[in-house]
Amino acid sequence: MLSFFYRCLPGCLALLATHLCFADTPPEDSAQGETASTAAQPTANRSPYLSSWYNQDLTLIGSKGISFGPQPVDDVYLEYEYFGRKGPFELYGYVDVPKVLGIGNSHDSGVWDRGSPLFMEHEPRISIDQLTGRSLAFGPFKEWYLAFDWIYDHGSSRASRQNTLYAGFGTDIETHTPVLLSANLYGRRQWDNYGAANEDSWDGYRAQLKYIWPLGKFDNGASLTYVGFTNFDFGSKLGDEPGRTANATVSTNVLLYAFTHLRFMFAARHFHNGGNWRDGTELNFGDGSFEGRSNGWGYYLGVGYQF
Repeated sequence: MLSFFYRCLPGCLALLATHLCFADTPPEDSAQGETASTAAQPTANRSPYLSSWYNQDLTLIGSKGISFGPQPVDDVYLEYEYFGRKGPFELYGYVDVPKVLGIGNSHDSGVWDRGSPLFMEHEPRISIDQLTGRSLAFGPFKEWYLAFDWIYDHGSSRASRQNTLYAGFGTDIETHTPVLLSANLYGRRQWDNYGAANEDSWDGYRAQLKYIWPLGKFDNGASLTYVGFTNFDFGSKLGDEPGRTANATVSTNVLLYAFTHLRFMFAARHFHNGGNWRDGTELNFGDGSFEGRSNGWGYYLGVGYQF
């Protein structure tokens, strides 16, 4: 029951990061993040990575106070992340192995203690402009996409499993500054949701904004980038349930210090009714009453290797 916590940074590396993979960010790229590493797109024929367009990394992440459920979770987990663009297809996603070192608080469970052995999120977008062969740009909107976000938590039973698909449209937005900006608007199809009342239905919407600001490069070859994204979920039928809400907001702020391969990240994430749980509600899951905490800040530290 207490597996209702995203362990990632969604978006992100999502987590997090959405999108923590930006060693550098050319102004013509998208804040969706899948093509934002110039080191992964060298002008020379030889790439420092296994692929010149499909980028991958492994990151060990420690997290504290993550409030996607009514009880904050601390965890140490391993994440495989990928991103890239090929033709009209933008790819981004990650796969997490929760509590991989057996480290976490009492509200957390993972691969070694009958918790979820696998949590993943995949966020592909398909360029409508490229599919139709014509530019649909107007005003500040540079390119339009079919946008998807699939989240899956492989719990050991239906009560500990999540299976959610967001589907809608996205766009890249011209800011006339070094800041890259993308937006997506989704409808939510909910299948498994840890036993919640909105299972097996279309339920609510998500508005998502992503923004990237390259802060600078250093003489040692490293770069510093700010990556941010905000998810606003609204219109959910969960608002009719005790202790739940129709709306939830999560805002993530990431600093990424990256070399060609080695990466260090720090993220601060603010939750308001995280996971559609109402902050301050008295709850009881069979182990005694407690006051839910779904508002506040959570933090992540990570070290990874891009290949």
